[in-house]
Order: sequence, then structure tokens, then C-alpha cells
Amino acid sequence: MTDPYKVLGVSPDATEEEIKKAYRALARKYHPDKYRDSDLADLASEKMKEINAAYEEIKTIRERGGTGYGGATGGYGGSTASANPRYAEIRRAINAGSVTQAETLLNNFVEADRGAEWHFLMGSVQVKKHNYVDAQRLFDTACAMDPYNREYRAAQEYLRSRADGYGRGQSTTETGGCSCCPICAGLCCADMCCSCFGGH
Repeated sequence: MTDPYKVLGVSPDATEEEIKKAYRALARKYHPDKYRDSDLADLASEKMKEINAAYEEIKTIRERGGTGYGGATGGYGGSTASANPRYAEIRRAINAGSVTQAETLLNNFVEADRGAEWHFLMGSVQVKKHNYVDAQRLFDTACAMDPYNREYRAAQEYLRSRADGYGRGQSTTETGGCSCCPICAGLCCADMCCSCFGGH
């Protein structure tokens, strides 16, 4: 699935105005009328369809709150939590360091109800338990289920980048001091920070 932000050449953090500006610029560049008598007419038409589809997809994503650019859902790795009160309770448990409680609550979900957010939160629990390979698998599943969710993608990419330095995702050292990683930022977590991955 093509990332609509990449199609428009903008960051997921871009404002509505920046997205509109990028869309208009591309629409002018690839408008089929400009290529009416050209061998590139078909290519321009296809490109314009891709641009229109990407713009509509971004609007849909933002209308449902899946990806924000400011406020509660904004910022790098900003939380895109659902309104499900069970998930809210689990996030609070993780934030409080009650990993066992969070894991128990997650395990109470029946298989059919284990969606993208379930996999992300279980992955976050596994990070706290230093089970990085399991966490990576869970983050990968969350991203596959909801590919445009920035919270899940940021956690997936961050853990993958840390795993490159620690062999199969296993941390070998832990150091103090942390500037919040995407997982922490997404969970608004006070203590599940980059030291979980062996520090910077």
C-alpha cells in the first residue's frame, strides 16, 4: 500500500495548509490538460489519479483521527489511541509501570478482538519486559493491520533501528538518561523510555 504522504511529498507532521499546497502544486504539474497532445498524456493521467487518491486518503485518515499533526494526536509518534476504555485502562497501567496488570488485561481479550491497537500495546508490554523480538513481531502486526498509524509505525521503526545495534533485538546494556523514544511519546509514558533499549 502506497504511503499517501510520500505521494504528495509531505511529512505526516505537515499542516492542513501544507498538504493542500503540495496537492495543488502537483495537480498543476501533472494536470492532463498540460499533456493533451503529448506521449506522456497517459502517464500524467495515471499520476493525477494517484495524487487525487493520496489527497483523499490523507483527508480520511485525519478525519478519523488516525494521524494527527498537532494537539493530542500530533507530534512524532503522537498517540492515536482509540476511545475503547479497556485500552485506555491498559495504557494507564503501562504508564504506571504495572506491566503484569497490563498484560493480564490484554490476555483477557478474545482472539477476534485483538486488533492493531491490541498488538501495539502488547508489543509495548514486551518492550517493558525486554522481550524485544516478540515486541518487534507485535509492532509489525499492528502496522500491517493499520499501516497509516504513526504511533505504531514509529514504535516499529524505532525498535528495528535499536535492534540493529543489539543483535536480534536483544539489549545488552542499560543506561540512565532518556529523551523519550517514539514508543514513550505515543504512550505518554513517564518511565518506559529509551533506556529500555540499551540507551542512546
